Amino acid sequence: MANKTIIEQLKREQILDLLQEGKRIDGRALDEPRSISIETGIISNAEGSARVKLGDTEVVTGVKIHPDKPFPDVGDKGIFICTAEILPIADPTAELGPPNENVIELARVVDRGIRETGMIDLTKLVIKENKSVVGLFVDNSVINVDGNLFDACSYASVAALLTCMIPKYELQDDQPVQIEGEKSKPPVNTIPVSVTMARIGEHIIVDPNSDEWACMNARITITTNSDENICALQKGGSDGFTFEQLIKCSELAISTGSKIRKQLEAVA
Repeated sequence: MANKTIIEQLKREQILDLLQEGKRIDGRALDEPRSISIETGIISNAEGSARVKLGDTEVVTGVKIHPDKPFPDVGDKGIFICTAEILPIADPTAELGPPNENVIELARVVDRGIRETGMIDLTKLVIKENKSVVGLFVDNSVINVDGNLFDACSYASVAALLTCMIPKYELQDDQPVQIEGEKSKPPVNTIPVSVTMARIGEHIIVDPNSDEWACMNARITITTNSDENICALQKGGSDGFTFEQLIKCSELAISTGSKIRKQLEAVA
C-alpha cells in the first residue's frame, strides 16, 4: 500500500509539473478532449444502440422501448430511465453485485443531462393519458475504464437515442398493442452534450484520463443543449472551484460541447 501511495504521489507531481508548462501527460492541450469514435446499430435486439470510445474509455449502450404505466404525477408524459454498470472486465476495481455510489452517480448525471435539456419530448410518447405511455430505457455498460465515464456514457446514450426507432402502439381492450411495421424516430428537441473538467492544483483540464482523474482536486460536469444553454451541472471531488474557475469551466463546456455536438448530429 505504501508503494502504491508513493507511485501515486510521484505521478501527481509529474502531472503538475507538465501542467505548469501547459502540457498534459498524454500530450493534449489543457482544453482538448480525447478523440471520440461513435458506432451505432451494434446491438441487433435493441431499438437503438451505440458504442463510444473516448480515448481508451469505452461504453456500449442499448435502448429498450416498451409500453408502461405512467408515473402517477406525470400521466401526460412518457418514461425515460437511464442506468449504468461497469463490467468486471472494464477495470480491476469493478465489483460484482449492486451498483456502488459512484455507479449510481454516473447513471444520475447522464440521466439528468438528457432529461434537463429536454432532449426527448416525452409528451409525444403518450398512448393514453394517465393510463399507458411509451417507456425509453437506456442501459450503459462500461467495458473499459480510462477516466471520465460521465461524458463517454452521455455520448453513447445520446447517440443510441438519436438512432433508435420507436414502435407505434394503440390500446385494444385497454391494453397497449404494437402496430406491426409502424415505427418512427424519437421526438428529439435538442442534442445535449456533457463536458467534464477537472481541477488539478490551479489548472483546469477538459476530459481527464485515468491518471488525471486519480489525482484531481475537484471535477465538474456541465451539460449544454443545442442553443448552448447550460441545463445541468454536477460537481464532485474533495475540493471546489473559485468563481473565476467556474466561469472558465462554463466557457469550456460551451466551446467544447459545440464541437462534439457536430459528431453526434452526424449519427442522427
